[in-house]
Amino acid sequence: MARTSRVEGFYKLSIPERLKILKEFATLTDDEVNALAGTNGLRIEVADKMIENAVGTFSLPLGIATNFVINGKDSMIPMVIEEPSVVAAASNSAKMAREKGGFTTSSTPPIMIGQIQITNIDDPDMAAKKILDNKAAIIDLANKQDPLLISLGGGAKDMDVRVLQTIKGPNVIIHLHVDVRDAMGANAVNTMAEAVAPLAEELTGGRVYLRILSNLAIYRLARAEAIWSKEAIGGEDVIDGIIEAYSFADADPFRCATHNKGIMNGIDAVMIATGNDWRAIEAGVHAYASLKGSYKPLTVFEKTSHGDLRGTIEVPMAVGLIGGATKVHPTARACIRLLAVTRANELAEIGAAVGLAQNLAALRALATIGIQKGHMSLHARNIVASVDCPPELMQEVVDIIVRERKIRMDRAKEVVEELKRIKGIG
Repeated sequence: MARTSRVEGFYKLSIPERLKILKEFATLTDDEVNALAGTNGLRIEVADKMIENAVGTFSLPLGIATNFVINGKDSMIPMVIEEPSVVAAASNSAKMAREKGGFTTSSTPPIMIGQIQITNIDDPDMAAKKILDNKAAIIDLANKQDPLLISLGGGAKDMDVRVLQTIKGPNVIIHLHVDVRDAMGANAVNTMAEAVAPLAEELTGGRVYLRILSNLAIYRLARAEAIWSKEAIGGEDVIDGIIEAYSFADADPFRCATHNKGIMNGIDAVMIATGNDWRAIEAGVHAYASLKGSYKPLTVFEKTSHGDLRGTIEVPMAVGLIGGATKVHPTARACIRLLAVTRANELAEIGAAVGLAQNLAALRALATIGIQKGHMSLHARNIVASVDCPPELMQEVVDIIVRERKIRMDRAKEVVEELKRIKGIG
């Protein structure tokens, strides 16, 4: 088959049919297909080596967002999430973006920050100067800790120093700027920070406490942009509504929290699917949204000179393809194969594109039919599935409670019992 993510009616296909398409799309092995399907996933023996006190594994739905074109390349996007409508929304947003070429992405070098906290300093400005005077020696010492990273072109590239006033008095904070290549980077950065600490104490006469990576990865950014034509998106009124919704988030942190949460619905789902530390990314993203003194949207939406809608996103993305669950978890490995990424920055850019797509879909729904209509129709299936509904009655019960706008467990139970009685189902 042609390598395209535009698969009409993908959601209507059976699971074996969907898996067959993915296998041909990414030239997956049988083992990789089985890992996606959950029949060859994480074994308890492996889980026991990943965390302490393991007693089992826990599954979440793995879906595929279709229709994505990123930098001219068709992509099928694996997403792990339990929330209804997210995968469908991303797919629909990507479909509308295809007309104008899909998503264009870029990223900065994979620089992570290692922090060394120096306390008990009488003259913090003089201590900071001593650190800066010995910058070359500090960077050299850091780089001696990881010859492999250096051989790959990574390593400590720069350093800066901050004087920070705390409730316990002044601190001098060293920031090591470390190019971690295709790793998330925590282990490499923490090792370097630990190694530098004794020298920092010797130079300043202070005491080092924390030596650890920062999850606020301000130098490791991923960006994405897309244009949606006014025809594809539903007209000028819809574009105006989306921009009104964006302006609300820009002005109000209460709205902005939900705005950015919608973005992270997409980003987190991709990061979980690929075995990445989505909690670190969440922390960094929300801190980044607050850097200018107030909590702001991660996206920007504006009308083009032709009356179309342009959306952009910029997010810190500390992702990796080396180490951790990314290499250990068979389903994560299969998801990375499906994405056909070989560098961490490629995965970061895909995450940014999906976040932008997810946000556009949510804003468009808010500006038109409202979130409830699409979201609650899918949520109704979860409700009905939880009340011991016979499979042959599932769709009928869903249709009834959606039509009544009573998408509640008690009403679902009542409808199931009514239909069982009418149809003579025991």
